Amino acid sequence: MAKRWRDAPSPCIDICKYRDAGRCIGCGMTKPEKKSFKRLGGKAEKKAFFRELVSRLGARYDRWAHVYRRKCDKKDVPCPLDRLETRADA
Repeated sequence: MAKRWRDAPSPCIDICKYRDAGRCIGCGMTKPEKKSFKRLGGKAEKKAFFRELVSRLGARYDRWAHVYRRKCDKKDVPCPLDRLETRADA
């Protein structure tokens, strides 16, 4: 389980267009968040980051999650979204 979070790829899905108050329309992260993701320490920090991101995405979550799962499959790593609690529908 620790490996799932350690190997988690960046939530960026390579759209990188900043409109929503400086947040990417693809992944919902700001430029500083994208840069800081790789410096996140352990499981707790990454899990908290993903929880915040999932709550922020709202209606865009389903599309982002689909693309992010494909990214994890391509990198042959377990998808951390499988370990997050079921999100409440927005």
